[in-house]
Amino acid sequence: MHTIHNARVTLLATAFNTFGVGAIITGIVSPVVSGRVSDIAHIAAWAIFGCYSIATAQILLGRLRP
Repeated sequence: MHTIHNARVTLLATAFNTFGVGAIITGIVSPVVSGRVSDIAHIAAWAIFGCYSIATAQILLGRLRP
């Protein structure tokens, strides 16, 4: 039963991690490549949201059962 729980937690953590990386790429890399870096508050909001999602994934991985 622990194997199913661990697989579900790992899948959810992977989704949060992927979502966070996507948010960082969308909010930071896209404006830099397109040359619209003037909106620093918008870039910072995407970066914080991405880091929060990745941190959530790390917290979820702490719920894995031995």
